[in-house]
Amino acid sequence: MKRLPLLATAFVAVVGVTVFAAEEIKLEGIKCVMNPKGPAMLEKSVDFKGGKVFFCCDNCPKGFTAKVEAEDAIVIAKGNKQLVQTKQAVQEKCPFTGGPLKTELDVDGAVVQSCCDKCLGKAKKLKGDEQLTQLFGDEAFTAAGFKVPAAEAAE
Repeated sequence: MKRLPLLATAFVAVVGVTVFAAEEIKLEGIKCVMNPKGPAMLEKSVDFKGGKVFFCCDNCPKGFTAKVEAEDAIVIAKGNKQLVQTKQAVQEKCPFTGGPLKTELDVDGAVVQSCCDKCLGKAKKLKGDEQLTQLFGDEAFTAAGFKVPAAEAAE
């Protein structure tokens, strides 16, 4: 009889983790990292920084992996951005100053926060690949304290 509460607690814990793990990432409006015209699909993905990056076809993951291995800054920033868009990555601090988060900017569905209006203005002035790398490049991703909770849970 003493084991029943313990077993019930263990069952609830296992069911809770299973339900959390089974939560589906929503890809509505998310485009392929390699082909911005193609919609990202759940069944076309690769592991990236503890999360998943999604693509439109079977060829794009191969190209992404090759470019990441070659340390292509733009492609890595696009992968990081998609982690933010799909809410797999969570930001902890301002990418420019490391300060607390107070303002935000939506960059094609990826919300980046900053500590003040000055940093927000700086982010808004950036365009194209410069904005992509300054906000989502590996250096900015680290500076902003982006974390992928699924990766931390797996550790």
